[in-house]
Amino acid sequence: MIVAEPTNIDERLEALAGKCLVVKVGGEVMLNVKGLDAIASQVAILFRHGVQVVVVHGGGPQADTLAQRLDHSVRKVDGRRITDDDALEVAKMVYGGSINLELVAALKRHGARAVGLSGADADLVTVTRRPPTLIRQPDLGTEEWVDFGHVGDVTSVDASLLYLLLSAGTIPVVACLAADREGRLYNVNADTIAQTLAVAIEAERLVLLTNVPGILTDATDPLSIISACDMGELAALINSGAILGGMLPKAQNCISALEQGVRTVQILNGAQDHPPLIESLTQGGVGTIVTKTRFSTEY
Repeated sequence: MIVAEPTNIDERLEALAGKCLVVKVGGEVMLNVKGLDAIASQVAILFRHGVQVVVVHGGGPQADTLAQRLDHSVRKVDGRRITDDDALEVAKMVYGGSINLELVAALKRHGARAVGLSGADADLVTVTRRPPTLIRQPDLGTEEWVDFGHVGDVTSVDASLLYLLLSAGTIPVVACLAADREGRLYNVNADTIAQTLAVAIEAERLVLLTNVPGILTDATDPLSIISACDMGELAALINSGAILGGMLPKAQNCISALEQGVRTVQILNGAQDHPPLIESLTQGGVGTIVTKTRFSTEY
């Protein structure tokens, strides 16, 4: 039987009703207050159409700002944050505090019920401390062993709390903090948390809202965007060195999510006054869509 494709936004949103969507909001996206409010408005529209949405957020720029105000040093290697004792305290204040509350409040303004939490709540995300890691930077011709401090790598996910909240008609808003089995807190990459939660709840789609239009073949040229690719093509771009810096872990998480059952991953520019979240779900040609194979490409 051939099923007609939905022809307008309402019909496409209705087609998503009852399905799970994970939206990761980067810290750089939340610097734009007007844009953040627009994202909350669009998530609320999805909520009202019966889409089960989980929001995950970062907050790197905001953490840097608070660290500077507190006269704490900020150290990064190859774009990755070193989380010493001071940096962990800042992360708890920013990720688990101010940003999480701002997102919950923004969703409330637009009529959506949201609950703020972190990976530490109800064993949602359990981590282990990242061991010293050899970081190679071919462009600089250097390599060094780096101790990232209080940075956690995910070992397990218990999504029962998310299912409970979603079934109660609420939007979980998850900060990128988690604990190990002994209750020690760690800073965790927000893209990684978003990816692992999307896998755990069998999400239809993982959307990464960042400050670039999508995956670029030339990081200096925003017009070099790739509108659609599959895992193999994305892996080839990684291996060629075309994907660098903060986009590299995003691309790796895209592949991991698709390998573990997430149907579609999308990378969008959310750092603008009118982020195209709803647009990306209802028509093609927005951001970069990554699917497991070319045969499964869709919007």
